[in-house]
Amino acid sequence: MTKVTPFHAFHCAAGAHMASFAGYEMPIYYTSIQDEHLAVRQRAGLFDVSHMGEFIIRGPQALDWVQLITTNDASRLDTGQAQYSCMVNEQGGVLDDLIVYCIEKQKVYMLVVNAANIEADREWILQHHSFDAEFIDISDRTCLLAIQGPAALNVVQPLTEVDLIKLPYYRFVKTSLLGYKPVIISATGYTGAGGVELYFENKDQAAETIWQALVEEGKPLEMKLAGLGARDTLRLEMGYCLYGHELNTSVTPLEAGLGWIVKTNKDFIGKTALLEQKARGLSRKLIGFRMLEKAIPRQDYPIVNAEGKTIGHVTSGSFSPSLQTAIGLGYVDIAYAQPDTPIGIQIRDRIAAAIICPLPFLKKS
Repeated sequence: MTKVTPFHAFHCAAGAHMASFAGYEMPIYYTSIQDEHLAVRQRAGLFDVSHMGEFIIRGPQALDWVQLITTNDASRLDTGQAQYSCMVNEQGGVLDDLIVYCIEKQKVYMLVVNAANIEADREWILQHHSFDAEFIDISDRTCLLAIQGPAALNVVQPLTEVDLIKLPYYRFVKTSLLGYKPVIISATGYTGAGGVELYFENKDQAAETIWQALVEEGKPLEMKLAGLGARDTLRLEMGYCLYGHELNTSVTPLEAGLGWIVKTNKDFIGKTALLEQKARGLSRKLIGFRMLEKAIPRQDYPIVNAEGKTIGHVTSGSFSPSLQTAIGLGYVDIAYAQPDTPIGIQIRDRIAAAIICPLPFLKKS
């Protein structure tokens, strides 16, 4: 049975084009992906991302448990800090990428995981439970809204007493919003356009009240409602990985360019395999590319070299509304992974010219 978020009625009333995504009926776009994308880059956009999963790990050994299952070093986090991380299996394959929020140093952490992986992640984490700490899945009762774009803070600021301009990237505060508490306001966006995310429980009509207040505050700023389509094109311009595309169990974080979230100064599941891969050297690498002719690259299209030999495959591709050209991400043999290397994308029976680019495609605003 397909689930819906507490904001489902608002999406339908706004004329959203809805589709099934990770077991939820979610808005893909309202007007058009391009309109919503450019609104986020230039002004602000409001996303419902309540389909994401949230787990609480708390207790005297909460940090030890988080350290074992994630590759990044959560001991570096102080209360109010967050970090991007991932979970890998014993072979180093990525099970999921996630954000770790330090609610109370050493004692309470929130893991925000991908919607499609909630059940598998829960099972994996509980499989490695040998600590004096408890696991609570709060996914079904947590609302998550992302307000993204250069004007995003102006939309949210009137609704809270926290000075949002003083909230640095990858920090968060536990506060109240329109009298509802606790609300977590975090600066951990997935668009590269700035903004905040709001985590709260749907008690006493909180979902309806907060949604409508954000929409009202956004009107004079020409904020748009934005769907998962724009979220995808926005993250692609930043070169951000998406699970099921750039990341899966057959890929390691090192191959995905995420070596910076692999901290080998601590023990974690999969560490040995990743150290061995690093010592051997990578055989393939995630790259960004832009098309040199009119064509849209799609997932699984072969990437070929100048002689037409297959050297990899596309993981994500789309038209970039900001750059007005088609761009993509993909894995290629390491010998071809340098920027400015000419490549071809095989689209059915023709090969379209492309060139490898440094990531991100766009500078973070």
